[in-house]
Amino acid sequence: MTYLHAEGSSYAASAQATHQSTGVDSDPHVPLGTLIRPKKESRAHRRRRTALAITLFLAVFVFIAPSPYVVEAPGPTQDVLGSSGSQSVITVKGAPTYHSKADGKLLLTTVNAAGLSGGSGIQTLIGWADPHATVLPKEVVMPPDQSVAEYEQANHKAMTSSQDVASAQALQFLRSRGKNTAGIKIFMHVDDIGGPSAGLMYTLGAIDKLTPQDETAGQVIAGTGTMNKDGTVGEIGGIRLKMIGARRDGASWFLAPADNCKEVVGNVPQGLRDVRVSTLEEAYTALTEIGQGRGDALPHCTTVAPQ
Repeated sequence: MTYLHAEGSSYAASAQATHQSTGVDSDPHVPLGTLIRPKKESRAHRRRRTALAITLFLAVFVFIAPSPYVVEAPGPTQDVLGSSGSQSVITVKGAPTYHSKADGKLLLTTVNAAGLSGGSGIQTLIGWADPHATVLPKEVVMPPDQSVAEYEQANHKAMTSSQDVASAQALQFLRSRGKNTAGIKIFMHVDDIGGPSAGLMYTLGAIDKLTPQDETAGQVIAGTGTMNKDGTVGEIGGIRLKMIGARRDGASWFLAPADNCKEVVGNVPQGLRDVRVSTLEEAYTALTEIGQGRGDALPHCTTVAPQ
């Protein structure tokens, strides 16, 4: 508060100037010595201030509160012809193996899923703003009656099963081409990757290691798809994000399951060429054609189903 004091009539003539110099409004009709109180806050101003405080509180709560959404983004890739940690991704016993002289790569692709165990609102908002991410309700990614531990266990089991099928399909494919596969055992290892979608790339990697032909011939070829027991390549999820990760890690070619083509069309990153495959036979043919410099003639994904 500001108090104004008067000590005689000689002060009254200069009272207004004194008030102005101190930044206090003066009124010549207010008796000297009167206490001047600040104006009361208006009801509308109090309402605005209260509303702002509530809005800020809710915004902070939304940012830190658990989110019912999962944010998916391009995950790491893994060269199935290389190593994961201290171990080779594919190890063969009972037969000689062959290596690419030109350092070609076969990349399996993955998707990172953040928020399965409780993401935050700010994490979800960042995902919505990121053109290279996808935000999905958690129940779309993980069954609502399944815990995170159970989900991860199921993914690990699916990965192990896909590796077994990939090994069997690789040996069957080689036998169909006249190779004696008696006594050959194939072991697969990769760190921190679950699910069945790497089956195709595992199968191609095992075939590559067991044939003297340099299939990749220095090319970096990525892909995805389940490997089914009948030799067909199955549909997978997150292919748009997997193509982004493949291009990020240097791939120029991407083997895509035919059943995923509707998601591939219009989403292929610049510098990456998609190739539509339906069977292991088609995928291996594509691999060798790319290695021999004839990949441009291979089929793209289109919005029209192949005849």
